[in-house]
Amino acid sequence: MARAATTADAFNAVAELRRRQILDLLAGGERAVNDLVELLGLAQPQVSKHLRVLREVGLVDVRDEGRQRMYRLNGRPLKIIHDWVSTFEQTWSRRFDQLDVVLEELKDTEAKDEN
Repeated sequence: MARAATTADAFNAVAELRRRQILDLLAGGERAVNDLVELLGLAQPQVSKHLRVLREVGLVDVRDEGRQRMYRLNGRPLKIIHDWVSTFEQTWSRRFDQLDVVLEELKDTEAKDEN
């Protein structure tokens, strides 16, 4: 089965580590491409390629400021990912609660064995 294009949606776009790193950096505020290049330690063409993908799915907005291109995060397309992950939150919480019970039982057993 063919894999969906990285520009198909936010899920595919954020599947790549470098694009998630770019989003993390942009979460702190607007940045110029050269800042992203320096912070990521990547070549400018690589950063531009990732920014193009993020722009095509609407995760970043761009504006020209003189000779610089300034990028900023657009979090709206991330909502679909948030909503999907949220469906698992109740299951994870229940499992962590069960794990807490098991750990407490193990501590009680250890304490009894020491006495």
